[in-house]
This record gives sequence, C-alpha cells and structure tokens, in this order.
Amino acid sequence: MKETKMNYTLNVVARWVVGLVFVFSGFVKGVDPMGTAFKIQEYMTAWSIGSLTFEWALPLAGFLSVVLICAEFTIGILLLTNAYRRLSAWGLVLMMAFFTITTLVDALTNKVTDCGCFGDAVKLTNWQTFWKNIALDVPTVWIFLTKDLHRKRRFERDGLVLMAAVAAMLVFGIYNIRHEPVIDFRPWKVGNQMMDLDNQEGMKSYVTYRNVQTGEREEFASALLMEKMADSAWAAQWEWESSRVVDPREIAAPGFSMIDLNGDDFAAELLVAEEGLVIVTIHHLEDVDNENVEEIKRAIDLANEEGARIVLLTSALPEEVQAWLYAHELGGLDYYFADATAIETMMRGNPGFMYVKDATVVSKGRKAKSLEM
Repeated sequence: MKETKMNYTLNVVARWVVGLVFVFSGFVKGVDPMGTAFKIQEYMTAWSIGSLTFEWALPLAGFLSVVLICAEFTIGILLLTNAYRRLSAWGLVLMMAFFTITTLVDALTNKVTDCGCFGDAVKLTNWQTFWKNIALDVPTVWIFLTKDLHRKRRFERDGLVLMAAVAAMLVFGIYNIRHEPVIDFRPWKVGNQMMDLDNQEGMKSYVTYRNVQTGEREEFASALLMEKMADSAWAAQWEWESSRVVDPREIAAPGFSMIDLNGDDFAAELLVAEEGLVIVTIHHLEDVDNENVEEIKRAIDLANEEGARIVLLTSALPEEVQAWLYAHELGGLDYYFADATAIETMMRGNPGFMYVKDATVVSKGRKAKSLEM
C-alpha cells in the first residue's frame, strides 16, 4: 500500500470508527459479564457441527466471557491510540471474520435470536447485526491493508496502553461479576415500573384488515367488527390480516411469570401486593451455599419486620425446592417457579434479593442488607 496522506487519513478515520464501536461493545459487555456468559452458553447449547456439540464447554462460558470482553475492549483501545498496529489489525480482522460468519448463520437459522453484541444496552435483530458487521468489515479491511503506513516503533508506550486496557477491563469485569452490574440495562432496573397501574381498563383486542384492491390497512377494536361486517360493500373489499390483544396487566419483562404448584401465574397479583414484595431469586439451587442461606434468613427477618411479603422464585423442580427448603429450615417460605432465563434477567446473583412496591423495583442486590424498604 502506497504511503500517501490520503491513505493515512482514511486509516485514521477507519480506526476511530471501528475503535469506538469495539470500545463501546466491550464496555457494555463488561458491565454485565455474566449476561455475556449466559449468551455464550446459549450458543453452545443451540449450535452444533454435524454430530459435534459444544455443551461440554458450558463450564468455560464465564472464562470465555471475560476473554471476549477484554479482547474486544483492548482492540478498540489499541485502534484509538494507534498502538501495536499490526497486532490490533490482525486481532480486528480475525474477530470481525468470526463475528460476520457467526451472525450470518444466526440470521439464516435464527437458532439464537439475539447475539448480545451490545449486551442489554442495544438490541438488534439478527439481520441488523449481520449488516452492521458487513458495514464494519469495510473499514476493517482498510485498517489491515494500511497497518504498516507511517508505523513507528513505540514499544514502551504501546506496552503501557496494552497492559492498561487489559487491566482496566479485567478489574471492571470481575467487579461486575462479584456484584450486580454497575449500570443496569435490564427491565428490572431499580426505579422501573413493571406494570401500568394507571390503566384500570380490562383487556382490549384489536383486528387489522387489508383492502384487497389498494393494500390499505385498517386497525380497529374487535367490538366494532360486527358493525363493519354488516356493511356488505366493506366486507367484500377487506380481508382479515392479523389481531392483537392489549393487556394492561402485562409485565414489562418478556417471559416473566410466577407459577404456583397448580400451574397458575400469580405474577401480576404479587407485584402489586399492598404490603410490598421481597423476591428471593435462585436460578441454580445447587449453587447456594450456607452463607447465602443465612442471607435468605436475614431477608425473611427484614421482610417480617417491615410487614412485607417475601417469596422464593426459582427454576428448580418442585420436589427439589421442597427438599431444599426443609433441609435448610425454610419450610415456611412461599415459593413460585419461573424460567431460569427470566430469573437470570432479574438478578445475576444466586441468590438475589429484590424489593418491589406498587409494581416498581425499589431496591435489589446480592445481600439482604441491600433491600431498602
């Protein structure tokens, strides 16, 4: 590649564009490394190559999450600071090749519906993610082709940049693993209202009809359907296309439920409990140690003192929950069931503690003392 001012300028622009994307992507993943680990586990479970599966690697998801986050963030910093140009260019082109192929397979198969490339901060469809990667591939190729232009050897400075970037993200990531994410992008963020309490109306259903001649679409309340159909001229020109139901008691967390032993969902009722609700979440019952059992007992005492209701929400089997509660002298604790992914979305901790009042998340944390009531 010929060394010209134009080529070098384009290299600088490309490095800043891709570098900022990589730093942002690494940072929002670093905010929640456990969420990235869960996403890696989802890939390991969903993907296979012929008879070769990857479920054997599930225990490595946490380690791979930290490696991915540190690599992505560090490459972004190297690009922005123009450090280790060959190393960053090779790392970038290899990562983008992997990301592009992975997201193309996602878009074609939809085995994993969300790649988690920007954590929970920005949600993209599989095709949007793929085309985003295609757009980044253009400056990536240019960075690789111009990696030797005006290259200066600054090993001491570049070494410090590399070590600082890795150390900063490693410390940041480990902190967020040991605590709840410092920035919460999930639905169950403190202060979020999980249900619309102002809407006192019942469920409403709507239908959409399409004009067979013009293609025009019209949506109206289902209650008006008979009136519309009574007009023979209208009925001859319009055909049903879709319908939807609006439930004012819908919870602002897709897939969330609180199922009892009879299979009934009490989520909407419990979240608006007049006395307030403490939810103890456990997504993996077998990983709760004696110290955490004591935290649960402290949460029970605190809830009783404040007059709040307290329940356990878990994804374990009923017989496992009953045996576990009995073994740890927690037999009086009410319990409900939910999908493990829904629980992990609420709280990364195992257990986790959350206080909800009037369907609003008041406080949450990994210790009973984090509950502000």
